[in-house]
Amino acid sequence: MDLKVKAALESFFNTFSALEGVSSQKELNTLSDVFESDKDFMSKVEAMDEVFDSSPKLDALREVTFDLLLTNFFAEDTKKLDEDYLESKEWEEIENQTMDRGTEVLNLLLYIKECEDEEITPSLEDYLKEFLLVEEDEFQDEHRIYEDIIANQILMDSDLKEIAKVSQKLSPDSEVKDIFYPLMGYFFNVNPNEAYIKEFKQLSEDAPYDTAILEMLLAYATTKN
Repeated sequence: MDLKVKAALESFFNTFSALEGVSSQKELNTLSDVFESDKDFMSKVEAMDEVFDSSPKLDALREVTFDLLLTNFFAEDTKKLDEDYLESKEWEEIENQTMDRGTEVLNLLLYIKECEDEEITPSLEDYLKEFLLVEEDEFQDEHRIYEDIIANQILMDSDLKEIAKVSQKLSPDSEVKDIFYPLMGYFFNVNPNEAYIKEFKQLSEDAPYDTAILEMLLAYATTKN
C-alpha cells in the first residue's frame, strides 16, 4: 500500500470517527487489508463497498475512499501490471463501470502528488489553470464542474469566514458543493497550524466530513514514500 495513501486513509477515518462519535477502527483495518490485497481492482471495489454496506454510519466516506483506492491503484497496483495496462480494453471497461464513482478529491490527490514530484507549492490558480486546464477549449467539462470554484478564486485573498459563508450559499446542484469548503480551505493554507484547523472546524456546516477531508489532504501531502 502506498505510504501516502495509507496515511491519508487513516487520517480520514480517524478524524471523521472522532468528530462524529462513531467507531471506525474495525472498518479501517478491513479497508487497509483490501487496499493491500493482490485482488484485481473491481474485486477491491466490491470488497470496499461491502464494508460501507455493513457500516451505514460511515457511508459519507464511501466515495472519497474510492478516490483513495484508485490513487493507490495508480501508485502501487499498476507496478505489477503491463506497462500499457491503462491503455487496454480491460481498463477502459473498468473506467466505464466506475464512471459515476468517486469525487473530485481524486484530482486533488493527483495534483498534490504532482506538486511534490515537481517540488512546487500547491495553489488554487495552478490547480485550475495548469493541472485541470479549465481555460482550454478542450477541457470545458472541467470548467463546468469547477465553475463555482473558478468564480470564487478571489476568496484566496479573503479569510476562512468568507470561504465558509460562500460555501454555505452554494446551490445544492453545484457539482463541487460537497468538497468546496475543504478544497478552498486546503488551498487557502497548505501548511496550517492547529489554530487554523480549529477555526476551520468551527466554521463548517459539517465538521466531521469537511475536517476529515482537510486532514486527509494534509496527511497525503506531508507523508513521504
